[in-house]
Amino acid sequence: MDAVDLDYRARTLTGCIPPLLVARLLELGYEGEVELQAGRGEWFCAREWARLLGDRGQHAQALEVLAPYVATGWWPAARARAERLEGWGRGEEAVELCRPYAQAGDRQALVFLARLLARCGQGAEAFALLRDGIEDWFLAAALVDVAEAAGLEEEAAALLVARIEAAAPACGDPDCKNLGMEPWNAIDLLAAVRERQSRIEEAIALLHSRDATSVNGRDELADLLARHDRIEELRAYTASEYHGHAVQRLAEVLEASGDVEGAVAAYRTFAAESDGMWHVAVPLVQLLVRHGRGDEAIEVMRTLADRPGGAEDWIVDTLCTLYSDLGQAREGLAYLDALKARRGGDEDWDFFRMRLPLMADCGLLDEAIERARAHSEGDTWYAAWSISDLLAEAGRADEAVAVLEQHPTSNGSLRAERLIDLGRIEDAVRVLQQPRPTPTTPDWNGAHSTEPPF
Repeated sequence: MDAVDLDYRARTLTGCIPPLLVARLLELGYEGEVELQAGRGEWFCAREWARLLGDRGQHAQALEVLAPYVATGWWPAARARAERLEGWGRGEEAVELCRPYAQAGDRQALVFLARLLARCGQGAEAFALLRDGIEDWFLAAALVDVAEAAGLEEEAAALLVARIEAAAPACGDPDCKNLGMEPWNAIDLLAAVRERQSRIEEAIALLHSRDATSVNGRDELADLLARHDRIEELRAYTASEYHGHAVQRLAEVLEASGDVEGAVAAYRTFAAESDGMWHVAVPLVQLLVRHGRGDEAIEVMRTLADRPGGAEDWIVDTLCTLYSDLGQAREGLAYLDALKARRGGDEDWDFFRMRLPLMADCGLLDEAIERARAHSEGDTWYAAWSISDLLAEAGRADEAVAVLEQHPTSNGSLRAERLIDLGRIEDAVRVLQQPRPTPTTPDWNGAHSTEPPF
């Protein structure tokens, strides 16, 4: 066991038992297997087994499980141990465990240690650890969080103001409006500080000055306006926010207040004024379904799919899922038939696979299996996944495994899950622990290819 190997397997989920299947083993009562594999270098088994032991009050045994992993010097193992110690009220031990990793320059460890110190009432030390790394967005975000616990809000604000004022044109042209700011999230972080200081107008003005507005599907200005019940300002902002995240926040507020019609109207207005239905179709459909308006939801997706170029796989897949969930599987099949006809009778696997659950819903499970196998792509590794699902649904568990075994280098996790469900635990572990070959890139001879991989 060494840190490099542990890290590779944990990051890529290859050659190991992944978290979902560890949970599956425990769910089916195979605690002994998880304990066994925890002692054989299976990190996710060790992490979960240590958690279970800790929850049962067997703290010493839990730490023994983690000890060989921590001994490699691998940070995630040390973090898991520190989390257990803190949870048991042994925060000082957790701090001392983490210090060497942070001092060695591991930024993940540094941020974890700083937050841990803040939770242990040592906010000033946490702030001091992070302040020199203010140019790093990850460290800066943690700095702002610990500043509140340390009572150093204004000091954090001053550091961020200095970084914002130091921003310069990214391309060196004085007239360039694209500023290179380090950290890139300085404005958002400063706005968060000002909001905590009840300086709401300043926070709003700061967020209006950003170039990039949305991160991970959320818009902080929209969220701030919603938190402070400034609904008309939020409504006005939706007209200029291109991604649709602001109108989604507005719709969430309106729905929560009982104004479902207002929420639907907000989405439809955004879609009409900016041709933004591409951005808001899914949350609008989810809203309609939540309130028993399935036919309207289907109409939204049908209209989008029937636009020129609109029948993309994700749109049609969402539509077919709606048909299935709403008990209209035959209508879904009819739609796929019409789409196939519009495309000259061609139906590649990406669209054909959408038929299969609809056929199953119509009581045509055996036919779905046969048609899937007969498809021109039915012998591929990606088709095997869908065919295996159908066979499992039909109660043909051994066949579901067999179809996956035809592609031994693919679908390992699904094959292992099927084997676990059959009680073939050793076989499942053997599949998961197969070493994956390292991909190689052939030397380019100057000729371009039209065949995958491109």
